[in-house]
Amino acid sequence: MKETSKAVVTVIGKDMVGILAKVSTACAEANTNVIEVTQSVLDSFFCMVMIIDITESDKQIDQLQKSIEKKVPAMQVHVMHENIFNSMHRI
Repeated sequence: MKETSKAVVTVIGKDMVGILAKVSTACAEANTNVIEVTQSVLDSFFCMVMIIDITESDKQIDQLQKSIEKKVPAMQVHVMHENIFNSMHRI
């Protein structure tokens, strides 16, 4: 079985039409697969956390973040490799 590599994408900013579609498009263009997504609108602020499979991606994490930022320039975007989370919670 092939081991997968994942990343966490967070997007926060003023709510507007098409945020999820634009972020998903940027992920697809980088050959990443969206595994899970949660989003909510809190007092007109859009908040989303997305887990993506980057195993087959043709972009580095920083390149993917820049691609997403270009699609939603008014939003705060962060892309973080799962290894950072795993390291933070290792005792």
